[in-house]
Amino acid sequence: MATILATASPLRPADARRVIRQQLYTRASIDAAVIAEVCDALQLPASAFPTPVESSPPQLLPGAGAALRSMSRHANVVTLSNVSCLEADTGRLRALLYPWAIDYFPSCRTGYAKPDPAAFHCVATACRTSPANMVHIGDDWACDVIGARTAGVTVIWVSNGRPVPEPEWLKDGGVLVATDLLAASQHLTELATWRRS
Repeated sequence: MATILATASPLRPADARRVIRQQLYTRASIDAAVIAEVCDALQLPASAFPTPVESSPPQLLPGAGAALRSMSRHANVVTLSNVSCLEADTGRLRALLYPWAIDYFPSCRTGYAKPDPAAFHCVATACRTSPANMVHIGDDWACDVIGARTAGVTVIWVSNGRPVPEPEWLKDGGVLVATDLLAASQHLTELATWRRS
């Protein structure tokens, strides 16, 4: 849905994604008024809003099961995602990630979308911890790295072989880089061992 809207909008792609995160993903329900508001902000007619279609079930990437199994040995695993209420399917996600993940925080549930630090603070509050005790793993530099670090959360950025866009964010030790999710799980194991000692 976001891709269709961002592509159709005359706004710069980054601006369109920001509108979608702030005005669509954070809504617990979507009605005609929300559609009109989002389309107006994207400079689109309301008729451009895509009709929801049944999405295919989520699938784990190769190695994700092993990575999640390893992570769940060292930390409580939860998800934090930017997604509209029309696309959030925590039932399928729960079935896919059982028994590793203990809770699911789509932006339509929290009312905040990454990179807003409030999204990370919401998870911290729900999990009865502080952002300083959290580790966020993600592959989007702006949403995952900058958002989490601004909230005071340690980050493991999954680079998938991409260069670090802003190396200055690596200086304080609060951002680690992993090539894939399995490497991220190894970083998490090291962090958990270090914090226990």
